[in-house]
Amino acid sequence: MNSRLKQIFIRIRPFGIALVVVVLCILAMSQKFSFFEYMELKTIDLRFQARGNILPGNNIALAMIDEKSLTQEGKWMWPRSKLATVVNKLSEAGAAVIAFDIVFSEPDEKSLSKHIHQIEKILTEKNIKNNALSGYLEELKLSTDNDYLLARAIQQSKSKIVLGFFLQMEAREVSHLKAKQLNLLQELAHPATYKIIKYNNIKAMEYPFLKAVAPHANIRQISLSSPYSGFFNIVPDQDGVIRTLPTLIKFRDDMYAPLSIKILSAYLEEEPQGIISDYGITSFSIGQQIDFPTDEKGMLYINYRGGEKTFPHLSVTDILNNKIDKYAVKDKIIIIGATAAGIFDEVSTPFDAVYPGPEIHANIIDMLLNQDYLYKPEWLDILTIFTMIVFGLGIGILLPKLGVLAGACSAVGIFSGYILFCQYLFTSHGWILNMVYPLAVILIIYSVMTAHTVFIESGQKRFIKNAFSTYLAPAVVKQLMDNPDTLVLGGEKRKITAFFSDIQSFTRISESLQPDEIVALLNEFLTQMTDIILKHNGTVDKFEGDAIIAFFGAPGEVINQEETACIVCLKMQQRLSELRNKWREQGKPELHMRIGMDTGTAVVGNMGSQNRMDYTMMGDTVNIAARLEGVNKMYGCYTLVSENTYIPAAANNAVFGREIDSVLLMGKEKPIVMYELIGFTDDIDDDTKAMVHHYSKALQAYRKQEWSTAIALFKKALSIFPEDKPSLTLLQRCRELNALPPSKNWNSAFKLTSK
Repeated sequence: MNSRLKQIFIRIRPFGIALVVVVLCILAMSQKFSFFEYMELKTIDLRFQARGNILPGNNIALAMIDEKSLTQEGKWMWPRSKLATVVNKLSEAGAAVIAFDIVFSEPDEKSLSKHIHQIEKILTEKNIKNNALSGYLEELKLSTDNDYLLARAIQQSKSKIVLGFFLQMEAREVSHLKAKQLNLLQELAHPATYKIIKYNNIKAMEYPFLKAVAPHANIRQISLSSPYSGFFNIVPDQDGVIRTLPTLIKFRDDMYAPLSIKILSAYLEEEPQGIISDYGITSFSIGQQIDFPTDEKGMLYINYRGGEKTFPHLSVTDILNNKIDKYAVKDKIIIIGATAAGIFDEVSTPFDAVYPGPEIHANIIDMLLNQDYLYKPEWLDILTIFTMIVFGLGIGILLPKLGVLAGACSAVGIFSGYILFCQYLFTSHGWILNMVYPLAVILIIYSVMTAHTVFIESGQKRFIKNAFSTYLAPAVVKQLMDNPDTLVLGGEKRKITAFFSDIQSFTRISESLQPDEIVALLNEFLTQMTDIILKHNGTVDKFEGDAIIAFFGAPGEVINQEETACIVCLKMQQRLSELRNKWREQGKPELHMRIGMDTGTAVVGNMGSQNRMDYTMMGDTVNIAARLEGVNKMYGCYTLVSENTYIPAAANNAVFGREIDSVLLMGKEKPIVMYELIGFTDDIDDDTKAMVHHYSKALQAYRKQEWSTAIALFKKALSIFPEDKPSLTLLQRCRELNALPPSKNWNSAFKLTSK
């Protein structure tokens, strides 16, 4: 009973290891283990890069303050009158929406209006009254007030103008502000709030969204010039890469919208709206046209279109100097921002380590317009856990049944397959399926169980190898080492190519040698021939004196086994020819080997008794191969194979042979078509090809009982190779049949009367 319990424990131990690993990984996932979370973020970047760029729509362009603009227009910051001109130019060109990825939080220091104010103050103090001068100064003040000029350009623009600002998230940054100042900032930032937010219940109003401590708004004059504005805060992940957008940030009781959503709202002339439950965001939409998925905290995954300059860039200096095509602007969303070194926000994205901030807004808007989102809903976590369980327990069951190489290939296959599956879901459906935790399950279980196999079970494998390697073929020993449970009686049906060989006239040769000379000669012959078989993954069944019995296709699969078997035969005959030259020089007898092969279904496995068994083959295929080896003697050949072996082997044109004849083996009802293997196709000369051609034509005439034609053609073959034994055999048979024709039911197959 103790032994039985031990066996049960050994069998369930891999399953137990897998179960423990799965549970630990699920716990790590629930605790959001930082290393795994970091690696998961990196896999998302790799998925973007593997997917490649997506062609964006033609609704968006970026007006960039680039290096060219700084060279032509002067260093930053420019007077806001210049930006007012940009707004006017874009509006005249027909831009649908113009958005600023720039905040105007302080008055323009380059404006002359403050100096004019000073002059007016002096005139007042000195009681100088001049209506003409006062009117001129008032007009001059307006024309030189850059903030006023920009505000007026925004107000008078035919395009919708969306202003940008940012929200302060750190309390220490606004500790100096008084309540009155905060109230003013809240008022100035009010256009960025969601106008339609629905709460399912009172508790929903207390959901812990991202909270700001103050808006960092545009100055009053500019803020009041447009009804549209939005924040351009972005929240990087732990590795500093921007992958998501907060679609909602709360300040006091107001919910603020990001610049990209406000731009799209202005473009579509629809208000964004959200529904909030006590579990967070339930839905977000812009009018009736666009619904977009966020998590419960309102984070929206950004489906980046590609790297920098995926969207068209327009240089601001070209806009100022009327050097752009109006169709590059007409009816489009134009985002004004900066890409010149030192003045733009450098952010990291899955495509680029340094990426201009304005293009992030463009990516978000294009994604929303095309509604091709990235999804990471909560239920995907359930799918991930299910995947971990299936992979973990599946590998725990599978690996013990496989060898080291097969187990590694299986693990790599599952590992790679899951990566490809995740990539497919990402590319085709936008699903961000967790990749790291299931892959960690596969990797950890494989590593632990491989170590278990190597260090715990290696003793058993060494015992099997030492005990059986001198008796069985290496392939069989490997099978036993990989799966010791197969060391039982029984067999399975397999497609194999059976091989039989025998030395011609070995009895006569052995009579001329001393016993030790016979053993030495035979051992050298068997070693050389067996090495060729084993090198090509054949299995040596047994030796019967000078005969070799082998097969291809079991216990392991052999790709193109028929071709491989024929190649082995040709290499064996070539090697034997080399050995004959060597033996001739040494004064030893020259050996010639006859080979017979057939391909088909046979029973392969351990045959014998409980105490003594052989890994061998049984069946009709085996019998035919053995008989063909003997038929060589009748036709004067050395390598005869059935059509089952030759036709598939010759399909790749690697081996060259000829059809010899069809024979009806004793006890069989269906004739066997035989082929002689002559050599490798690349080595065949023209004379051999010509001889085979004449022989084939002669064989056709023979089967049609056209004896005279057949005799003439066999003679043509013999004129090339006078000693060709098959031609001599068939020529003699034609002469006999010509003299004494066969019966009417003659089917051309030569009937063998003995085994």
